[in-house]
Amino acid sequence: MKSPSPHCNALSSPNIPTFSLSVFIVFGILISYLPQHYRIISRRSSEGLSPYFVLLGTTSSTFAIANILTLPASQEDIGCCKEISGVACLAGLLGIAQVAVQWACFNLIMLLWIIFFPTPGPEDHPSDAPAQPTYRDALRVVFICVAHTTIVVILSTVFLLWYPRALLPWATFLGISAAILACIQYIPQLYTTYRLQHVMSLSVPMMCIQTPGSFVFAFSLGLRLGWGGWSAWGVYIVTGLLQGGLLVMGIQFELRDRKKRAQEEQPDREGERAPLLGGANGNGDSRTNGHSAVGERSYAAIPGDE
Repeated sequence: MKSPSPHCNALSSPNIPTFSLSVFIVFGILISYLPQHYRIISRRSSEGLSPYFVLLGTTSSTFAIANILTLPASQEDIGCCKEISGVACLAGLLGIAQVAVQWACFNLIMLLWIIFFPTPGPEDHPSDAPAQPTYRDALRVVFICVAHTTIVVILSTVFLLWYPRALLPWATFLGISAAILACIQYIPQLYTTYRLQHVMSLSVPMMCIQTPGSFVFAFSLGLRLGWGGWSAWGVYIVTGLLQGGLLVMGIQFELRDRKKRAQEEQPDREGERAPLLGGANGNGDSRTNGHSAVGERSYAAIPGDE
């Protein structure tokens, strides 16, 4: 039996802390997207999500999953699964699983976005709010995303099977493209959220989880891929920085809206208490007047007795 290569030997004994961190990140990514999925479904509206944010986020995640699948290090990890145990293979492929889960979750956002488009939400719209995209715009976004995924899959397969020497430059191109789109992705969403002055269907809890999670994710990928995989983990550093800016904006709007609602509810509560206080004062006056009348009658009866 052929002995495993040095790289496969290293994977055959997975590092427990690294393995635990990778598993935690996989489930963390999945859980982090659930608030966004739930918010769209519960509101039955995808209003507030920029179509360009959806388009660029979906294409960026497609570039990212194609990037990590075509990296030579990932190809070696996949090849080692024939030589090592199933547990060791799983540990070696967790980095790919992390990116794959993120790709699937963002594509689900795109699906929910088109399903609940263009149902308006209950929030008030500023007079200078940007015009809402049409359903044709939404269909165009979905078509571009599907076509983009198809093209990337076909080209990656061609390079993998027939032009392996071009695989590393192709993977680098995919990683750089993913990073660029990740940067651009948040610009239209920042603009849309600022103009709407409300997060609407954008989930603040999702951003609270994902902003620090992006840096943890990048650190995990960096441990596995090293500096040579900068095009893979660098994407998540850029994403974390931009998402953090959107998170700060969203929290400011949420706190402002809560304060406004509290101020609007305060007069109503005072109005409800006023009749109760007025009734109590009226009863008190009646009792006081009654006692005074009795006192006057008693006082008037004294001279007569004399």
